Amino acid sequence: MKKTAFITGASSGIGRAIAYEFSKHDIRLVLCGRRQERLQEIEAELVNRTEVHTLNFDVRDKEAVFKAIESLPEEFRTIDILINNAGNAHGLDLIHEGKIEDWDAMMDINVKGLLYVSKVIIPQMTERQSGHIINIGSSAGKEVYPKGNVYCASKHAVDAITQGMRIDLNPYGIKVCAINPGLVETEFSKVRFKGDAIADGIYKGYKALQAEDIAEIVYFTITRPAHVNIADLLVFPTAQANSVTINKSQ
Repeated sequence: MKKTAFITGASSGIGRAIAYEFSKHDIRLVLCGRRQERLQEIEAELVNRTEVHTLNFDVRDKEAVFKAIESLPEEFRTIDILINNAGNAHGLDLIHEGKIEDWDAMMDINVKGLLYVSKVIIPQMTERQSGHIINIGSSAGKEVYPKGNVYCASKHAVDAITQGMRIDLNPYGIKVCAINPGLVETEFSKVRFKGDAIADGIYKGYKALQAEDIAEIVYFTITRPAHVNIADLLVFPTAQANSVTINKSQ
């Protein structure tokens, strides 16, 4: 039976790459994001491969999340795979110099947004006693690095929520997984550093992970046998050993 995947943050980066990877395998797609024009471009490119429906909302807006998901057409309503991918990082500041608006954005999107989307979709999974949830975390959810304070806190929260989901949903046969990438070459740094010269240098001197690498891992994860759940996965580029150790001579 054809499955339906719900992907947040699908307009760029890892979310977009997951949409393209899933479309190769005839998975029906619900693509969510804040940039409707990008979602429409992706839909136009993928519609000949699989059915696609787009939802334009900001995950930090609780009412918009609930309204958008409730508006799904009948053929897209049964969500088999939930990819909580929407996330962001703002700034790289010492804790006493951080901007409150940056803190709010990271906690609202990375933590509360994930919870809002999950709140609407999980009940249908528990009712059917089936489903697969993948939360895209970060290596920042496994360790804290200098000036990472609130961003790391938000990703540690994603890790804790994922573990809690896995425990609470275990009686229902629902698989829950966290995929935690290290350095991935996407728009991430341009958003974090507002497109300045720092962002341009983040990925120089070594081969960073690509969004497509993570998408392939996600597809591998959802295609394991019914009795196998990849619960937690940390993935670095070969040049990276941890958040602050990067071999830039490669």
